Amino acid sequence: MSTFSVSIQETTNNAIIKFELNQFITRNQSFEFNNIDEAKPSPLAQQLFYLPFVKKVYITSNFIAVERYNIVEWKDVQGEVAEQIESYLNNGGLVIEETATPKKVPVTVYAESTPNPAVMKFVANKKLVTTLFEFTSIDEAKASPLATELFHFPFVKNVFLDENYISITKYDIAEWQDITLQLREFIRSYIENGKEIVSQEAAQTQQKTNKQLDSQFDSLDDTSKEIVNILEEYVKPAVASDGGNIQFISYDADTKNVSVLLQGACSGCPSSTFTLKSGIENMLREMLHGKVETVEAING
Repeated sequence: MSTFSVSIQETTNNAIIKFELNQFITRNQSFEFNNIDEAKPSPLAQQLFYLPFVKKVYITSNFIAVERYNIVEWKDVQGEVAEQIESYLNNGGLVIEETATPKKVPVTVYAESTPNPAVMKFVANKKLVTTLFEFTSIDEAKASPLATELFHFPFVKNVFLDENYISITKYDIAEWQDITLQLREFIRSYIENGKEIVSQEAAQTQQKTNKQLDSQFDSLDDTSKEIVNILEEYVKPAVASDGGNIQFISYDADTKNVSVLLQGACSGCPSSTFTLKSGIENMLREMLHGKVETVEAING
């Protein structure tokens, strides 16, 4: 079982703080508790209500939002609350009883075309994963019950999951106008029924926990770290909006060549080569003058 870690996120309401976790604690279900009596189905929420300043607790997917009374400021207590949540979960504490009734939040999923004609992006109004995953076959998809079920559709070639969306690559045997509604409804129903998207061990086994990713980054040379930071800040948000991802693979100081992995809608996209050469390669050449000459892509 992977270890829980908590990060503190401010919200637009200064009375509410989000304690975000590195893995999911509910199956796409939401629970709201206004007092300790209401919180009987959640031992975790009851623990939090023992703190005199806790007014309301909201638990969903991979975070716990807590609203405070005005008797304290969050800056004085948020660290202790984060430690308490982390300790509770890592000691095997129960989040929600099986019989608890979730707060009904309608699930919506809409389909969005991408620059890659073989890929459609299905966007949900809920967070689906805490880190991205790509599966190119049903054998690879063992870590994701959702991806496994999607591969039962004969036209599904590739499944890419990130944050709140799923990019699906199809085989040429089907046209999007014939299958989009079917896929959208399947995904919506799957999420609404609280089924598991990816297993809790998936991030650990695929070397994608925050700790593992930090360790991988720390082992890189200085130029590689600069390249990763540029890709994260300037490139990833743009390719994510198109339903894809770009991942740093390696840097060769002798040839000044950068290798990247293209995933999701970026993989096999007709326009990706142009984007890579005219956009990313030029950006890295300019920002890391004399260190980078070429960028080559590997399709995921």
